[in-house]
Amino acid sequence: MQDILSVSAYNGKAIDLQEIPQVSITQFRTTIIDAVESGCRIASLFAMFSKADKRQLYVVLASDDEDKLYILSAEVNDSYPSITVDCPQAHLFEREIAEQWAIKPVGHPWLKPVRFHQPYRDVPDIWGRGENEEILPSVMEFYHSDGEEIHEVAVGPVHAGIIEPGHFRFQCHGEDVLNLEISLGFQHRGIEQSLIGGPNKKTLHYMETLAGDTTVGHSTAYCQILESLAGCSISHYAQTVRGIALELERLANHAGDLGALAGDVGFLPTASFCGRIRGDFLNMTALICGNRFGRGLIRPGGVGFELNSEISEQLCARLRQEEKDLAVAVNLLWNTPSVMARFEKTGTISAELCGQLGLVGVVARACGIECDTRLNFPLGMFQFAHIPVSTWHTGDVFARAYVRWLEIQKSIAFILDQIKLCPQGKVKTDIASMGPNKFCVSLVEGWRGEICHIGITDSDGVLCHYKITDPSFHNWSGLAIALRDEQISDFPLCNKSFNLSYCGHDL
Repeated sequence: MQDILSVSAYNGKAIDLQEIPQVSITQFRTTIIDAVESGCRIASLFAMFSKADKRQLYVVLASDDEDKLYILSAEVNDSYPSITVDCPQAHLFEREIAEQWAIKPVGHPWLKPVRFHQPYRDVPDIWGRGENEEILPSVMEFYHSDGEEIHEVAVGPVHAGIIEPGHFRFQCHGEDVLNLEISLGFQHRGIEQSLIGGPNKKTLHYMETLAGDTTVGHSTAYCQILESLAGCSISHYAQTVRGIALELERLANHAGDLGALAGDVGFLPTASFCGRIRGDFLNMTALICGNRFGRGLIRPGGVGFELNSEISEQLCARLRQEEKDLAVAVNLLWNTPSVMARFEKTGTISAELCGQLGLVGVVARACGIECDTRLNFPLGMFQFAHIPVSTWHTGDVFARAYVRWLEIQKSIAFILDQIKLCPQGKVKTDIASMGPNKFCVSLVEGWRGEICHIGITDSDGVLCHYKITDPSFHNWSGLAIALRDEQISDFPLCNKSFNLSYCGHDL
């Protein structure tokens, strides 16, 4: 394994395609399994057609301890031995590969579509559907339990609130959940395929709306790809503004989640306060760029707006006030026994299971795992200003809520420091053409967790493949596992403690 993984890459640093080791599918599979057992994670696993019009598998393995990314490739025909049977982290990636490229992972324990569409190339899909056959999301075989008093509860895709569509199928014995299966794909937009041949005028807008509540995170990952492929360095000033915007996005969503968790257990004081405070954080982003979600702020080569002294003063004053208000609202949760009785020991995931599934972000840190791209793979502002990683050890709803509160405090401190130290500099740098035959990985710690973008250029220096992995893609399986042996009435609480993205998963 060490010989095969002798070539490493770094976050946001482009390499030549020819540098990536090409191995047999047997070596490819064995190396992934061994690397994950040794502590690496699968950041991305995907397929594409090579120049010779042959199907090629790629994997990006993240070593958090070494701050290195290991990339490997293998040519494959229409099938290969499944990796999932020995490495559960690969299970959803392999289902995606099967659907997109009609490459069957033989032996996969539960092979079915992910987003319910025809293959990307003119080849028969592995499900045996006709070319013109109508494909509907969630029309498939679901897990089924037999037994006396076993019943099934189907929820969604249309929900009571104003939320995105997703289907949840519970197998229950009384109120106890034996198994939860989650089926998404209702919002598949074909974004990855639309990026091929770019970038163009639409590309950045696609990035800003991949997952609307993570506009800054995804657009930052994309811009880092372009800058690296073009050999462009952005100013320290622009990096600072990006870092501030990313943490404001984290603050707004974490505050909103804490309020929503309070609402799910009927604790209205915190729910009301945090709902208002979430809006205040969104308004801080709007103060910088005119848009509450940060659209128009992150641009290739830098940022689209300047952080002047007047805006900086207002941000500092607002942040200090919100920090005080949040402390009152959130500490009410921890000091209320009826709230803690619902939060503690509900929806628990062990650190061992978290590692096996490859969970990321708040969910992983709530299991005691120090998995944070800002520390492990720092890029941009985080190369110079570190945010301590916040963890808890119980892996339950309380832990996922408490880690959010710890991160809120550290993000506020980070933003205040960066505003105070913010240097003058160039807002935006012009970007040259991208280099030909390049491969670049960009990791950003979005508020949900690790965002992974991969850009590959062809001989003309344009994008021939673009791969996106939202943290939700890693973590939906964790939610399904967290519900096992829980009361079905605790599903809303567990679901909100993960708060995953439907459209970020569906792309």
